[in-house]
Amino acid sequence: MMAEHGAPCDGWEATYCMNGGTCYKITSMDTLSCVCNDNYKGSRCEQFQFLIGSSKAEQAGLIGALVIVALLILVVLAVIVYFTHKMLKARKQRQQSQPEYWKVKPRV
Repeated sequence: MMAEHGAPCDGWEATYCMNGGTCYKITSMDTLSCVCNDNYKGSRCEQFQFLIGSSKAEQAGLIGALVIVALLILVVLAVIVYFTHKMLKARKQRQQSQPEYWKVKPRV
């Protein structure tokens, strides 16, 4: 570990890392670095990281995407059915309201 991270911190520098992270001095850059525990991330191990398996997360994302696509398809179909019904109803009303010129009305 010494070759990757440098020398371990001493004194007050050891408190640089949060949440139980291990502090190291990088002498070539004159800076401090942290190696975080499994549940934390960030430059000072300040961010909690939820343990979610990647396969479960991918499956949940896929299921969510499929649900959204299915809902969009249903909405599009509902809009198509609505406008088709409206158009057919308007056509029927137009046909009923047109005068029938070919019929001869009897004279009284």
